[in-house]
Amino acid sequence: MGFLEYVSDLCDCSLGGSKKLRKRKQLQTVEIKVKMDCEGCMRRVKKSVEGMKGVTQVEVDPKQSKLTVIGYVDPNKVLARVRQRTGKKAEFWPYVPYDVVPHPYAPEAYDMKAPPGYVRNVLAEPEVAPLTRASSIEVKYTTAFSDENPNACVVM
Repeated sequence: MGFLEYVSDLCDCSLGGSKKLRKRKQLQTVEIKVKMDCEGCMRRVKKSVEGMKGVTQVEVDPKQSKLTVIGYVDPNKVLARVRQRTGKKAEFWPYVPYDVVPHPYAPEAYDMKAPPGYVRNVLAEPEVAPLTRASSIEVKYTTAFSDENPNACVVM
């Protein structure tokens, strides 16, 4: 919150007798997957959200088919606006960096359509998450033969 906003909240000189409390939206980064084939598609997707109230920054990455919106916005409203204004199929960004997932090459996590270095966000999906988590036995054996383990190959 900036200094001017703080002072304006302190010196609220509204004519009404009751003070009306407003709920402030949080600054959010919304990532959306939208297929963009050409410069025209990219321009249309970018313009669809630029005029929204609360949007501070819009970035388009056509190689990854990714739209990033930063601002004081509701993610569901941004998604609905992109769908409505462009007429394209849009969804929230379903990928995370492969370093975040314990087993990035599990059948449910690995996606051939994902950009390089990304896999599906399986930790957010409750029915798939147990399949991609390592059990304690797996962790024990994978760390036993690790290059980072100074006592590697020692009988346990």
